[in-house]
Amino acid sequence: MSELRVVPAWRHGQEQLYVCLPDGRNIAWYDREAARVNLLVRDHREEVLEALGPFVTGPVTVGPPPVPTPADLARLALHPDDDLAPNRPGEALLVALDRDPGPAHRLRADPRRRALTAERTVGEALDLLDGAGWRVLHSVPLPGGDRVHHLLIGPGGLFALHSLYARRQKVTVADPLVTLGRRTTEPLLRRLRADAGRAAHALTAEVRPVLVLVDPAEVAVPTPPSEVRVLRDTEIAGFARTGGLLKPADVEALFALARDRTVWTAAL
Repeated sequence: MSELRVVPAWRHGQEQLYVCLPDGRNIAWYDREAARVNLLVRDHREEVLEALGPFVTGPVTVGPPPVPTPADLARLALHPDDDLAPNRPGEALLVALDRDPGPAHRLRADPRRRALTAERTVGEALDLLDGAGWRVLHSVPLPGGDRVHHLLIGPGGLFALHSLYARRQKVTVADPLVTLGRRTTEPLLRRLRADAGRAAHALTAEVRPVLVLVDPAEVAVPTPPSEVRVLRDTEIAGFARTGGLLKPADVEALFALARDRTVWTAAL
């Protein structure tokens, strides 16, 4: 055996490293928190340990994995290229900036970098909800080049969140228009409703749109918009106090479905 790939992923807020064959099948994973290497194919113990060598620190336990849950089985059956769970906040922007960083010297800051700051800020806050029973996917691609910045799944339901960089600016929300400082007004809420509707169609479940304003100086919402929640990034922790809609098994089942890239391309 040769050319094993080590692929990082996040589970319950902890990084795990999956060892994959060239065809994408998982044969083992390293759980840093538990200091354990779980072998799915016992005959390849030495090759797996060699591949994980640069990543393992300290003594580890090596053996077969615990009895998997249905969500674990769904994850193991998913090809790494189709798994959205490893996406970082702002994944699409990171890829775009890597491919085209733009000129070294420019009069104005690259708007993509401000957008990336917003998605990272919101994404980091969402990842902290893991301990409260919530799961999150970042940069979920939609056909046509659109995407859901963050998809949040948990006891309180499903939410499609859009991050907006608003540092030290006044934001005025007048459904469907959003005005940021002195910039041109944009019908952003219309887009958020459309993206949430597409997500609901793909997952066959209600998905509610949320606009998250990152570090605004002032927020003016004369009339609360229909269907769309408007939050500051500092209010994201409030999701941990909501619940009563989805059971843990339902959360895991929806997360297992949503992390499959083909669900979004085939259903929309």
